[in-house]
Amino acid sequence: MLRIQGSERRLCDGLKRRDLLQVGGLGLAGGLSLPTLLASEAVGGIDSDAPAKSVILINLMGGPSHIDMFDMKPEAPAEIRGEFRPVPSSVPGLDVCELMPLTARTMHHSCVVRTHSHLYNTHSPYNMLTGYSGPVINGNHFKPTDHPSVGSVMQHAGLGSVGVPNYVWMPTYPGHSQGKHRAGPYGGFLGQQFDPLFTSYTPEFRESTEGRNAHIDPPVPYATPQLPALDEQPQLGAARLGRRRDLLATVDKVRRQLGDTPSSDSLGVFQQKALELLTSTRTRDAFDIARESDTTRKRYGDHLFGSCLLAARRLVESGTRFVGLTFESQLNGKIGAGQWDTHGNNFRLLKNFLLPTLDQCYSALVEDMANRGMLEDTLVVLMGEMGRTPKVNKSAGRDHWTQCGFIVYTGAGVRQATVFGRSDKQAGWPVDFPVSSADHVATMYKLVGVDPQMAIFDRTGREHRAALDGEPISGVIA
Repeated sequence: MLRIQGSERRLCDGLKRRDLLQVGGLGLAGGLSLPTLLASEAVGGIDSDAPAKSVILINLMGGPSHIDMFDMKPEAPAEIRGEFRPVPSSVPGLDVCELMPLTARTMHHSCVVRTHSHLYNTHSPYNMLTGYSGPVINGNHFKPTDHPSVGSVMQHAGLGSVGVPNYVWMPTYPGHSQGKHRAGPYGGFLGQQFDPLFTSYTPEFRESTEGRNAHIDPPVPYATPQLPALDEQPQLGAARLGRRRDLLATVDKVRRQLGDTPSSDSLGVFQQKALELLTSTRTRDAFDIARESDTTRKRYGDHLFGSCLLAARRLVESGTRFVGLTFESQLNGKIGAGQWDTHGNNFRLLKNFLLPTLDQCYSALVEDMANRGMLEDTLVVLMGEMGRTPKVNKSAGRDHWTQCGFIVYTGAGVRQATVFGRSDKQAGWPVDFPVSSADHVATMYKLVGVDPQMAIFDRTGREHRAALDGEPISGVIA
C-alpha cells in the first residue's frame, strides 16, 4: 500500500592538455596537480554499514515535466493537467503517466519525492550533484572553484574501486550537444583528479535525419559508450599501454608540460594507479555490453541511452562507485534526442520520444538490477535539474519551474513504495516537506556512508560542508 511520508523537517542556453586532465576518473594527469590527494584518503570517515555501495544517477537534462510524469493532476483544468492520463502503478495510490507503463510496474522499489524546490534556474546538473540550491551566479559552465560533485567527494572520502574507475559519466560531458561544459559532475575545488571518466560516443541513425526536429520528433541515436581515455587518445593507445616504459615516459612528459613537481613517492603511487586502471581488463569488460544476451540488449534498447544504462549496470557490478548519465545527444553538431527543455511541443516530444525511451531503459535497469539482487546495495536516482510550469503556454509547452519537481530514489536504503511530500492542486508549490537540492545531496551521502557534514577544503583553505546546508531526508531513508 502507498505510504506518504513526512519528516520533522519541512537546454535553452589529437590530445589537448585539457582533454588529458579530464580523464579524471582514472587519476591520469589530474593527480599530478595535487599529489598529496592521489590516494583518496579517508578524510571524513566512512560508515561501513551504510546500505548503498554504489550510485547510478540519471539526469534528465533540461528539466522534466513533473506534472506529466510522477505528479499528475487529473482533476485540474485542461491548461494545467495537459494531454496525458494517469495509470496505476505497482503501488496502490501512486499513479504515473500512461506513457510509462513499464516504469509503473517498478514503483514498489522506489520512493517518489514530489517537492524538490530550489532557485537554481538553469540547465546544468550542478544543483543535483553538489547541493547548490541558490540563484544562478556566474553562469552554468564548469569552473575550477565550483563545489565538488557527490561522485568526487565519495572518492575524496575514500570510497574507491579496484581495477575499474571510481566515477564514470556517460555518454560524455553534460552540455556537449551545445559545445559547452555544463557545471556539475566535476571535482571542482578538490582538483581534477576527482573528475569522472567521461566516455564518448559516435551516433548512428537508422532513419533519415532530414527535417527531423529535436524538439518534436528527434531521430533515435544508436551508439555505445566508448573509452577515449584508454583507446582513442593518440599518445595513450592500447599498444602503448601494454608497455610500462612507454606509459611512464608519457606520464613524465605530461608532468613536465603541466609544470608540477610532485615528490618521487607520490609519482610512484600515481604510476601504479595509472597502470592498474589503464591496463585493467575489468574496465574494458565492464564496457563491453556485447557480452550481454540479445534479450537483455533488446530489453534496455540498443539506442544510446539504453546502451549507457546497461553499461552502468555492468560498471556497478564490477565495483564502480558512481555512474552518471545525462539524457542528451548530438545531431549534426546540434542538440539531438534526449533534451527535456520542452518550452514548445511538450506533449508531442514527450509522446514521440522522451517518455517511451525513458520508460524502456529505466524500467529495464530497475528490473534487471532487482532480479540480480543489486538493488540491495545500489542506489538509483532519476531526476532533472528542475520541473516545468503547471500552466501550458501558447506553444503547447511548459517553461522552467524550479519551485516544484520530482526525484525518484530506488534501491538501497530507500523507504520503498512511498511518496514523500505533497504539491498543491496544480503541482506548482510544495504543500508540505519541501526538499532542497542540498537535502537531496545529503540524502545520497547518508545512503553511501559519507557524513553530509564532512569538512572539505577549497584551494584557499576555506572549509565547506560536503552537502552544504542540506540534511538527509528522513522520510526517504528506510
